[in-house]
Amino acid sequence: MASTQIKGLTLEEFLQQDYIDESPAYEYIDNQIIRKPMPKTHHSRIQVKLASLIESAVLKGNQVMAFTELRCTLCDRSIVPDILVVETDKIPLDEDGELENNAIFFSPIWTIEILSPNQTPTRVIDNILFCLENGTQLGWLIDSQEKIIMVFQPEKPLKIYRQDETLPIIENINLPITPNNIFSWLKIK
Repeated sequence: MASTQIKGLTLEEFLQQDYIDESPAYEYIDNQIIRKPMPKTHHSRIQVKLASLIESAVLKGNQVMAFTELRCTLCDRSIVPDILVVETDKIPLDEDGELENNAIFFSPIWTIEILSPNQTPTRVIDNILFCLENGTQLGWLIDSQEKIIMVFQPEKPLKIYRQDETLPIIENINLPITPNNIFSWLKIK
């Protein structure tokens, strides 16, 4: 992962840069600008399928939405989780009642990262922990190489889920899912 420190660039100045939302996106962490790695097939497949599955599993009347690659700026960081789930009453709307076409400036209730082969787990885990410290209820780190999912929750120890263990989900989403379910998407049947 390429990391460039730009001397004197504040978070506010970073957010004004045109290039930050190019694909792959740039993040601002500890006064450094870090470009996320370009996703590969495992990453892309899991991201598309899981975000779609979360959206379809939201219970009627529940006010949450899933987004992919949506910039989330909190405190002194601006990160772009692979998938995040937010409460709809926190999302700013424009004068027509449509979603504002912008980043969010609050914690998602659920953040999901999919580890890429050339990505360091430490930096990704740090982003998940940062979200948890700022109000996120659930964090997943999906590792398709190891076929595991690390689960982070406030005031609970890290837990690694394997094979047919049912993963924890946020309230009001009916989604009984296991690592085997998720990693099965990487096969063509």
